[in-house]
Amino acid sequence: MAKKKGFESSLKALEDAVSRLEEGDLELEESLKTFEQGVKSAAECRKALAKVELQVETLLKQPDGSLSREAFDE
Repeated sequence: MAKKKGFESSLKALEDAVSRLEEGDLELEESLKTFEQGVKSAAECRKALAKVELQVETLLKQPDGSLSREAFDE
């Protein structure tokens, strides 16, 4: 089973793919392969961010000085 990438490694892979494509020096087949890798890395980044968003909590200061936790909401 393949090990899942972390957000940072997926973001780095996406940045690398974009950089290679922007250079414009790739053959058509290599460009397609690089584009596919970039799309996959972008999807991994979106998935990781969505997971973290669900885990984020906001700390709110109450009038008495205590803190209460609430789920992150946009």
